[in-house]
Amino acid sequence: MRQTTDNTQFATINRGYNNVFQPGRLTLGLVAPLESYPDSPVPELHRHIERIQLAERLGFSAIWLRDVPFNVPSFGDAGQLYDPLVYLGYLAGQTEHIALGVASIVLPLRHPAHVAKAAATADLLSGGRLILGVASGDRPEEYPALNQTFDDRGERFRAAFDYIQQMRKDKPSFENPYGQPGGGLDMLPKPHSGKLPLLITGGSQQSPDWLAQNGDGWMLYPREVSLQARIIGDWRERTIAAGRSIQPVLQPLYIDLTEDPDRPPHPIHLGFRLGVRHLRALLKALEEIGVNHVALNLRFNQADIETTLKRLADEVLPDFA
Repeated sequence: MRQTTDNTQFATINRGYNNVFQPGRLTLGLVAPLESYPDSPVPELHRHIERIQLAERLGFSAIWLRDVPFNVPSFGDAGQLYDPLVYLGYLAGQTEHIALGVASIVLPLRHPAHVAKAAATADLLSGGRLILGVASGDRPEEYPALNQTFDDRGERFRAAFDYIQQMRKDKPSFENPYGQPGGGLDMLPKPHSGKLPLLITGGSQQSPDWLAQNGDGWMLYPREVSLQARIIGDWRERTIAAGRSIQPVLQPLYIDLTEDPDRPPHPIHLGFRLGVRHLRALLKALEEIGVNHVALNLRFNQADIETTLKRLADEVLPDFA
């Protein structure tokens, strides 16, 4: 596996990562499930595989799953229901080209050995299409349900992150709060290209310098464009100061795409109800500030999902191929 050293280029990791992330360019993906469920935390998963396969044919670059182990009332969203690591394996066999992303596995709630093995398996089965987002978690109710503590999740996140990184090596030997592998023990399979792309979500209870020194990209929450630009600029300055090549940035965006292409943006949860021309303008603005990928979430979309996907493919994707 080759790692680039040019500060203006992203590292070369695997097929999914390399296709989704291009310096100076923005690509578009989708958050599963591909359906509208505005009035309930639980989706129906109506035609979920057909819609993901349609998204692949239409040219979307990635499909993103979330790690939501419990339906937490205060959170109000059960995600795609299926366990993301199991679902990744199924999607690997039902798709051919689209990148398979997770945004994000909550590391303190899982043993990193299980995460590393499941992720490497999905990456291998998909031919190197896995992009693994990782997070410290933000739903306090889940921690006592798994006999875990919430306040020290940042420390455990760092330990789990290091454990997964170590497991790419042949017969790794190291000490870690999660275990001390050694004595010739090895974990198989290895990732398709020798490494899993690990993208860190938000702050994950870490310092800005730690975020700049670690991870193969950064997942940010949606913000006003000028503020997002300042945050990205500061982080990239820190990554270069740490002697690293620049890393990609991605964010989600909830949209309700209206029939009127000139409908001005109206705020909804983590996004906007808007016409397609304003969506293109917003995405171009994000591209200009250094966002490399936007994962569109259609949970609050009022129009037919297949129609919306085809409109996005016809009227938006050509500007972000």
